[in-house]
Order: sequence, then C-alpha cells, then structure tokens
Amino acid sequence: MTGTRTPRGIVPVVAVNSADEGLRLTDALLAGGIDVIEVTFRTDAAADAISAITRARPEMLVGAGTLLSTEAVDIAVDGGAAFGVAPGLRPPVVEHAVSRGWDFVPGVATASELELGLSLGLDFFKLFPAEPSGGVALIDALAAPYPSASFMPTGGIRPDNVAAYLQRPSVRACGGTWIASRSLLDDERFDEIARRAADAVNQQNLSRKETVR
Repeated sequence: MTGTRTPRGIVPVVAVNSADEGLRLTDALLAGGIDVIEVTFRTDAAADAISAITRARPEMLVGAGTLLSTEAVDIAVDGGAAFGVAPGLRPPVVEHAVSRGWDFVPGVATASELELGLSLGLDFFKLFPAEPSGGVALIDALAAPYPSASFMPTGGIRPDNVAAYLQRPSVRACGGTWIASRSLLDDERFDEIARRAADAVNQQNLSRKETVR
C-alpha cells in the first residue's frame, strides 16, 4: 500500500553534483512553492545531497530516484529519503523496500508489469517512459481495468503537456526534469528554477480544478 509520504503534484526530478548544489536547488524550489524533490542516484553526490537536504530543510519531501538495487535502497533509507522511485520493477528491490517500511514507486509501462506490482501489494506506480510508452492514452487504458492503481508519469513530461496528465484522476504526481535542468544548474540559474517552479505550481493548481471525471 501507499503511505502518506509519497509525492503529489509536480515532482522535479534532478541529478545533483554536490550536497551544496542540492541545498541551493532545494531553496530555489521552495521559493517557487514546490516542497517535493526526487534526487536521482545518477551521480555520486546523490546520497550526500539527500542527507544534507533532509537535515537542513525538513520542510522538503525528499525522494530518491533511479534505485536499481537493494543496496541503493538501504543507502537512500538510511540517508533520510521519504520515498524511493525506480525506472522499472524488480521484485527483490520492491520487497526489500517494503520490508524496511518504506514507500516505493517502481516503474511500469505495461499491464503485466502493473499486475506484478499490484500482486506485491503496491498501488502507486511510476509510468515510465510516459510519453514514448503511450502517454495520456496509456494511462486512460490502464485506469479502466485497474481502478485501484495510481500513477506518477515521468519521461517526456513538459510544460505543454503536464496539464493533460494531471487532469487524469488516476495521476497523483508527474515527474519532470524541465524545472531544474542540468544546464540551469551548471549555470547556477537558481532564480530561473524558482520561476519555473512557481509556474509549475500555477499549472498544477489549474489542472486540478479541471480534472477529467
């Protein structure tokens, strides 16, 4: 089952190169009104950044992404991450995360993968890669026979299509890299990240008012 510390709304998916960069990024997101972040294990700094953010910015809900092994799950849990995310579904990784009492959001792209996740007791899934796999049409198709499942589409989510996803009742969150892209981080354009975060929050609020019934 999904606990109370899983993400909702728009979730910036980021790869950081240092704990300091992670803290500066967190401050920019908070300034823009976003209080959730997924720090991916795609850099060596991920674990340090997660620990630093959870200690110094407790108001930020911090998730760990790209968790491909039980060892990575342990590092993320011990570092204070509130939830974990993976691009795919590996039963041993899911079972290990659950055994540690942790909320885990594995990736699915087919009905068979979704059924496997449901059989493991999960009800919240990362749809990945969302756009290449079928986008909103795929979500609508999966939601009909699996009404208990909810989704966090990630992969190809952009400002011009995120509203269509968030309007689906089965979509609880959307992961995206556009708010805090690597180029913005490299150029230390934290003001622009804050602006994009604020725009995303506005889109999110408007989309929820227009949810497809």
